[in-house]
Amino acid sequence: MSTLGLDVGTSGCKAVVFSARGEPLAEAARAYAVESPRPGWAELDPQLVGARCLEVIREVASRCTDDPVDALAVSSQGEAFTGVDAKGRPLFNAMVSSDSRALEQVNACEIDGLYETTGHTPYPIFSLFKLLWLRRERPDVWRQVARFLCFEDYVHYCLGVEPAISYSLATRTMLFNVRQACWDAGLLEACGIHEAQLSRPLSSGEVVGVIPKALCRELHLASGAVVVTGGHDQVCAALGCGAVRSGIAALGSGTVECIIASFSHPVMKPALRDNNLCTYAHAMPGLYATLAYNLSGGNVLQWYCRQWLNETPSEPAYERMLAEMPAAPTGLMVLPYFTGSGTPRFDGQTPAAILGLRLGTHRGEILKALLEGLCFELESNLRILDGAGLSVDELRVVGGGAKNRRWLQIKADVFNLPVSVPQVTQAGCLGVALLARAARYHEPLEALAAEWIRPGETLLPCPERVSFYRERATLYGEAYASLCELSKKLF
Repeated sequence: MSTLGLDVGTSGCKAVVFSARGEPLAEAARAYAVESPRPGWAELDPQLVGARCLEVIREVASRCTDDPVDALAVSSQGEAFTGVDAKGRPLFNAMVSSDSRALEQVNACEIDGLYETTGHTPYPIFSLFKLLWLRRERPDVWRQVARFLCFEDYVHYCLGVEPAISYSLATRTMLFNVRQACWDAGLLEACGIHEAQLSRPLSSGEVVGVIPKALCRELHLASGAVVVTGGHDQVCAALGCGAVRSGIAALGSGTVECIIASFSHPVMKPALRDNNLCTYAHAMPGLYATLAYNLSGGNVLQWYCRQWLNETPSEPAYERMLAEMPAAPTGLMVLPYFTGSGTPRFDGQTPAAILGLRLGTHRGEILKALLEGLCFELESNLRILDGAGLSVDELRVVGGGAKNRRWLQIKADVFNLPVSVPQVTQAGCLGVALLARAARYHEPLEALAAEWIRPGETLLPCPERVSFYRERATLYGEAYASLCELSKKLF
């Protein structure tokens, strides 16, 4: 029997089926668009997302009927949620991470001990503040909500099982007690919701339920196929590339870019808290993780492709535009705050900027400078992790950004770290497929991961470029401080 991993992202979903030995047997993907009906708003149609998820499950499962799928799990984007009525019908679009409408609720927040309880610091991306916005701005909708669902548990609902939510995804709502692994009664009261409106929280890798027989037939799944808890996409990707011990971190390179570092117990150090670095459950049960991230990443490549090349983003288009980059570092400086900044600053006001343009500047230089700026932003996070005693010696890059060697080399040079790429770069799908297989057949997860995760290429930093980028990283910090002050006057 085979196992399916489903990844539900911001711009699309993908499914991969793996054999009992961890070999990819079939994969499929579907795209969907983020809607922005007002400035600062970013939404997904949950019904469309649910339909696309069932489509990719059906497609890959139908190609594996000789080795049928009997277990699946979901890797989900964080923070996004919708509300459904008593009949399970979505009442509003899901507000995704980059939606910033709840800034006022963050600024007005007077809830004590949020970091100590949830492992997270306030920012508009989190569900808690969007719930407060919804209660105040849409009381008519608020009164109709029977259940609030994130995308992991929403897919469970679409698959006909009683929804559950993994600890890692539950924590990203900022309603979950990270130490006690339960919904926090005080936060629920402050938000005005009841625990019965939320899905039951479970550790990653626990059986949620059995998919109804009729739906199994429709989706080409084995009769009696089970749904297993997966997790937040970032820690699922870390599990799927083997970044489950100190010194090795994952770098998820997708719509956003995120470094995931692991540790054995909740770490609530001021060095993390003061730099907005969270602590929450890993997808590997018993471990915890922190995230250091840009809110810009692959979305910047999409923007460049549309605005500078006038093309629809695609792998061939990306290959062509990345081939135009010069080999040497650029003399430009990009501050990549196209959707605000992530850690450590949590600055939603300072905009992006490209510094150093001349008439002789060509577009390949601009693209490389964009990628350099994304790397400088993550490099500052790596220094903070090192100062908190969570030093990184190797980065394992997964996701769409792992496919291009030129971008990987920039990462190695800016970070001054070896950058490796596993053979299977869709690590989120692999990570949750591991969880599903281990739960379905009661196999030890660590042993199964050691068998399934296979190393690929490793790129080493170039000493000459490392020296140049080290100086530029210092200037990058100075440029941010200047831009921050200037933007307050301009915008």
